[in-house]
Amino acid sequence: MNNDKLQEIYTSVSDSIQGQSGAWRFYIKEVPLMCITDTNHNRMRIISPIADSNTVSEELFKAALVANFHTALDVKYAVSDGVLWSVFIHPLKELSEHQVEDAVSQVYYANINFGSTFASTSLTFPGSINNEKEEEPKEEKQELRKL
Repeated sequence: MNNDKLQEIYTSVSDSIQGQSGAWRFYIKEVPLMCITDTNHNRMRIISPIADSNTVSEELFKAALVANFHTALDVKYAVSDGVLWSVFIHPLKELSEHQVEDAVSQVYYANINFGSTFASTSLTFPGSINNEKEEEPKEEKQELRKL
């Protein structure tokens, strides 16, 4: 994958696009997404702002961490500069066109599903956060010996 091909893909999947090679902002159904690449280090990321992180409850943060394991598959929820984001990060050159299109879709769906299913695709792995169940007293854990 390279920046020229990324621009081509983002132009075809988005409603509008701005920016230049290596730094784009585009919209899908009014949801903003951005892509930043670093060809010198072979990295890229697609990100989408969800909310001011100071307004997100502890319960939603915990649910997002669980989602990072179960329902946000190739994307993750992350916080940076006071913003909660849906994020896809990957080596640039190794990406296929299909992977980029899928990544855009997952970043978009992780954004719009935050607070409900937290899903980036229709595939989910079992698991949940159960706040209603009281925690049972835990046995004291033995200290692990690291190798």
